[in-house]
Amino acid sequence: QRSEATRRWLATSNTEHNFNHPLPLPGQARVVICGGGIVGSSVAFHLAKLGWSDVVLLEQGRLGAGTTRLCAGIVSVAKPISIECQMANYSNSLYQGLEEETGVKTGYVKTGSLCLAQNQDRFLSLKRLASRLKVMGISCNIIKPKEVAKLHPLVNIHDLVGALHLPADAVASSPDVNHALAVAAAGHGVQILDRTTVQQVLIEKGQVMAVETDRGSIECEYFVNCAGQWAYELGQGSETKVSVPLHGCEHFYLLTKPLQDPLPPSTPVVIDMDGRMYARPWQGGLLSGGFEKNPKPIFTEGRNQLEIQNMQEDWDHFEPMLSSLLRRMPSVESAEIHQLVNCPESFTPDMRCLMGEIPSVAGYFVLAGMNSSGLAFAGGAGKYLAEWMTYGYPTANVWPLDIKRFGNLQSSRTFLRHRVMEVMPLLYELKVPRWDFQTGRQLRTSPLYDRLDTQGARWMEKHGFERPKYFVPHGKDLLSLDQSKTFYKPDWFDIVGAEVKCCKEAVCVIDMSSFTKFELTSSNGQALELLQHLCANDLDVPVGHIVHTGMLNERGGYENDCSVARVSKNSYFIVSPTDQQVHCWSWMKKHMPSDPHLHLEDVSWKYTALNLIGPRAMDVLAELSYVSMTPDHFPSMFCKEMSVGYANGIRVMSMTHTGEPGFMLYIPIEYALHVYNEVMSVGQKYGIRNAGYYALRSLRIEKFFAFWGQDLDAFTTPLECGREFRVKFDTDTDFLGREALLQQRQDGVSRRFVMLVLEDHDTELDLWPWWGEPIYRNGLLAGTTTSSAYSYTLERHVCLGFVSPPPGPEGLPTAITPDFINRGDYEVDIAGQRYPAKAKLYPFSSLFTQQKRRKEDMEFGNLHGK
Repeated sequence: QRSEATRRWLATSNTEHNFNHPLPLPGQARVVICGGGIVGSSVAFHLAKLGWSDVVLLEQGRLGAGTTRLCAGIVSVAKPISIECQMANYSNSLYQGLEEETGVKTGYVKTGSLCLAQNQDRFLSLKRLASRLKVMGISCNIIKPKEVAKLHPLVNIHDLVGALHLPADAVASSPDVNHALAVAAAGHGVQILDRTTVQQVLIEKGQVMAVETDRGSIECEYFVNCAGQWAYELGQGSETKVSVPLHGCEHFYLLTKPLQDPLPPSTPVVIDMDGRMYARPWQGGLLSGGFEKNPKPIFTEGRNQLEIQNMQEDWDHFEPMLSSLLRRMPSVESAEIHQLVNCPESFTPDMRCLMGEIPSVAGYFVLAGMNSSGLAFAGGAGKYLAEWMTYGYPTANVWPLDIKRFGNLQSSRTFLRHRVMEVMPLLYELKVPRWDFQTGRQLRTSPLYDRLDTQGARWMEKHGFERPKYFVPHGKDLLSLDQSKTFYKPDWFDIVGAEVKCCKEAVCVIDMSSFTKFELTSSNGQALELLQHLCANDLDVPVGHIVHTGMLNERGGYENDCSVARVSKNSYFIVSPTDQQVHCWSWMKKHMPSDPHLHLEDVSWKYTALNLIGPRAMDVLAELSYVSMTPDHFPSMFCKEMSVGYANGIRVMSMTHTGEPGFMLYIPIEYALHVYNEVMSVGQKYGIRNAGYYALRSLRIEKFFAFWGQDLDAFTTPLECGREFRVKFDTDTDFLGREALLQQRQDGVSRRFVMLVLEDHDTELDLWPWWGEPIYRNGLLAGTTTSSAYSYTLERHVCLGFVSPPPGPEGLPTAITPDFINRGDYEVDIAGQRYPAKAKLYPFSSLFTQQKRRKEDMEFGNLHGK
């Protein structure tokens, strides 16, 4: 039975074609959602399901009249990252039951889909995807071209090497699913008002206060920006500007009239990424579109809601995709064309949607930038955002989608326009491990950038910052190196190997200026008090000491992993990962009392950071500073200000983030070039050379160092990754996450961070592990890898990842024991092929030096717990 609220909304809604009586605007609400497309409706639906009342959904035009109205309607789990696969999988199951729940027809049909591969590299990427989907329990099969022909009679298979069949994928009518979600939301009391334009969000003291519309104001605690194409404009339109980095592009697809032999509605969707096209059944004919190499950005100069209604056809522009369709399905040539649809879509700088609370404004949430997967993501994304608003964090790790991965630097119109022109074609391009964006580069650079560039640096970008990957020696063929993209042994293998060798035997310099750096100061003990509350480790240490610590949430999971140096009694220097700049700042600000005597400053731009790694690092620094740098005079994990060369005030720390001996130098930027030149000059006699982040990665992984964002996340606790020794259990200090950790210590952990050394794996000929590979124990799925690298010391591949025992009798987690880890037979699945591996709970220096290892085993055993 439809509730009274539903009946009232339907009676006045434009979906029932009655434009005369818009509902009155309420004076206040708990939540105002802007955007009546499928994303906004999904958020409203899920908030209502979680028991929220007093929710208002505003739409400037008609409900679902934006991108939702023109969406191609494909719900596929074939997505590049796991969290997106989970969202699409949830959306699929939600839409399947929606018609029954609401009585609204949604056009949902389980068609299945076929992802085609025209070459071996694409086929490998599909096999890797299949391994990942199986971990999530999603049904999928790698099939031969002949089986493709059986499943879809129109597909020309002559140039295919194989395909991935996803039997549970579906199609649906996006506007009808939107309508069904809106009906269900209204049934739970959500007020839906169309033809109401949000003009700006009123923000006071960093908190959402009200929303101004063309029909008056609504006071509210929460605002959700689901404005799609217009989310950027809406963010920029408030007095406190909010950065929502996305940009619109035209997206074309073709509709045909019914074919001579009409296509059954259950015909599988075809996704031919190498041909840059997709095709699905539509009313007996076909709907076919794609992602061209030369996309057309739109709305760069601003917005007009009506523009979306009359976007122009462009047959010349669509021609490559039409040719691709006819190559894949030659018999379609005789079909009559019904229409070429131009549907604007919004894209983000990294092809992943934007979700979460804005760092600078409490109560301002965003869900937008679906990168042409709006229907597939809307259900799952709406659910996660509603959970975020309800519980303070969603039930899955959504960091890859968190809007805090971007800062204001990504909100330049020019940057967004250029980047989306690269992003749209990339959706279907083959992405091998460690590829980099080409647009929007050289935005943030170290003062040493040009100096390193002329010495052969090859660059990668993180949070807009250029970082060296490795250095190409003179005389190497640069072109082949830059173009070598592969799932196998890469061309940089020997170059990185030489850098690693130099780190272990002599001395290397890595420019690590991109790291996030904060200074926390206070007039009395407020800085220490805040850090003791935020950090799991004890920060009440003598001046000059450095502490590795996590900042945990209430669940005991890592919100940040950092190194903190106490530089004076009431001053701390905090170093965090590069992509933590916005997230860590907002986490600390959120928990800081409003005390004028406590000051947090982002000093990332003030310091150039040089990492001197290797046994001869102490000789180089001693010669430049006339101070002994031996461990007796400068112990490990110690920090002091020194002169290096002519430069004063250099913060020198005896740590390298790799487990190797050496020092981090934090240099005021005006001295950077001088210090670098002096280090390189003096270092010549010690065999110094430049190194990059690939060498750093290899070193840290063989030493079993976990990194935040790759291995650690908001759902991982110190007890699960052997870091119990970095938690101040033995003090009375209450810190965030303490209760959860004490409980976990009592109950036992149900998953454990392990190191897996691959055996019987040929580095030259076999596929390499990168990350996300399933881990099997005694033939049963036990977990996945989080990062991996080739260890030049062990001459093996090393994977880091989490393993868990099978759940107990009632499906509850089982506590893990060292026996479970040490006595299992492990395998790592790389694109469907399993390689045996040895599991370790602690690192070791070499497989081949047994005597030395026994001593280390004992030491690390004590550190990492059993």
